[in-house]
Amino acid sequence: MSDAAPTRGPSVEAMFARYGPAFRWLVTLTVLTGTVSCILSSTIVNVALPDITGALGMGHEEAQLLSTGFLAATTSMMLLNAWAVDRFGFRATYIGSISVFILASVLAGIGNDATLMVMCRIAQGGAAGLLQPLSMQIIFLVFPPERRGTAMGLFSFGVVMAPAIGPTLGGVLVDEFSWHAVFYLSLPTAILGLVMGLFFMPGRIATGAPRAFDWLGSVLLAAAIGTLLAGLTDGQHYGWGSDRVVAQLLMALAAAVGFLVWQGVAPAPLMNLRVFAHGGFTAAALVAFIYGAAIFGSTYLLPLLVQVVQGYTPTRSGLILMPAGLVVAVVFVIAGRLADVLPPWLPVCAGLALFALSSWLIGGVGTDTPFWGLAWWILIGRVGLGLTMPNMNVGAMRALPVQLFGQGAGTINFCRMLGGAFGTNLLSVFLERRTQLHAEMLNAGAESSAAVLETRRLLEMLYTQGGLPEVIRRDAAYDFMIRMVEAQAGMLGFRDAFMAIGVICLLAILPGLTLRQKPPGAIGAAR
Repeated sequence: MSDAAPTRGPSVEAMFARYGPAFRWLVTLTVLTGTVSCILSSTIVNVALPDITGALGMGHEEAQLLSTGFLAATTSMMLLNAWAVDRFGFRATYIGSISVFILASVLAGIGNDATLMVMCRIAQGGAAGLLQPLSMQIIFLVFPPERRGTAMGLFSFGVVMAPAIGPTLGGVLVDEFSWHAVFYLSLPTAILGLVMGLFFMPGRIATGAPRAFDWLGSVLLAAAIGTLLAGLTDGQHYGWGSDRVVAQLLMALAAAVGFLVWQGVAPAPLMNLRVFAHGGFTAAALVAFIYGAAIFGSTYLLPLLVQVVQGYTPTRSGLILMPAGLVVAVVFVIAGRLADVLPPWLPVCAGLALFALSSWLIGGVGTDTPFWGLAWWILIGRVGLGLTMPNMNVGAMRALPVQLFGQGAGTINFCRMLGGAFGTNLLSVFLERRTQLHAEMLNAGAESSAAVLETRRLLEMLYTQGGLPEVIRRDAAYDFMIRMVEAQAGMLGFRDAFMAIGVICLLAILPGLTLRQKPPGAIGAAR
């Protein structure tokens, strides 16, 4: 392929001619830099949520949109990647996405309006959605089969390392500066990725006329995800049986069914359902969905857990993830090599089992759990995720013919992010309902508990010694007991949420066992 204008940039062959074999690593580093910048912003906001919601006067539902809006936009845009790359080429898609991300980050950093903040997070998520499948696609395009596992290990290192260290850096910025600063953290690497993209990203590799855009499919997909997340969020506020929430959930179901039916007959679908005709890919997609729910759900809950239950500052709540972030670097090097020599199911299942163990251990957390004890429990889970992700991706792509790599990369990432959006929302709902249930049970037991009555009597005695009037003594003692019950109920709710994460990870082992493809050898290279 020549460097003619219709390619919208140099061809892959021209880039190899210009840079030699080093081009593989140059372009991998380029997409990794951009992708890490976007993914870093997906979790860094979590540690700043209390400060943001307080400063902007946001309610719980609006605050949740800062995380779920990002994930929903990421999920929706992932399936547009194959069309965008086919229509505009790798370079234009990459540079356009990075540019949108940079602009949204700047606006979020200087903004003081809740609506603007949510819109900026949605724009950031959309950019991340285009970049993640593009990264996988370019890696499988430029590397031969026997080296794709190692390359995916490097890519996966960045994808999971960013959420691991992001809360730590975000906590420091919040404590030392303000919540505005967390939106600027990704800008240096994003700008670096933009510059690198101008030099090392190839152009359009598809021949012939670009395929048409699936407008109906994109509308149905956006409607399905948007109304579903809105229903899950509003259900906590209006009640699950309210007409508003029921209508939203029914609309989501109808849009999802319509999307799948249309994808089966559309001339140029967003999601090519033929990828699911390959059993290995289908199993990997199911694992990816649960994997996304586990990693994004747990990353959302952990900063809240240590700040609410143990009273950590944002910096300390971020530091709790740092040991796991450092160790995962070594794990990804090992996991990438394993993907080249072992069938994917072995490291995938081992990784899921480790994360289930980690969640079970965190499910026993208490106010007296030491910092390093909790840090070790988190580390076990991150080691498991480090083993799972590169092998899950390689297992999925290895099951597909070369001509489906673009659709496969978008779909496997879509499944992972869809799981993340579902997981974050459902775990938030689960946490709130379990906390309410525990509070009701504790309050009911407190009415007849001798220990509680004795505690109230001792509190009133202390307040009497402090010189408080009788009416104030009783109210103060009652208020203190209520806060104790709420704190205990919150801790029990978090325990239940992490136990639920452990259970779904164990269930994911079942489809993981089917990823029994042999290591590469007979698969043709993409170039």
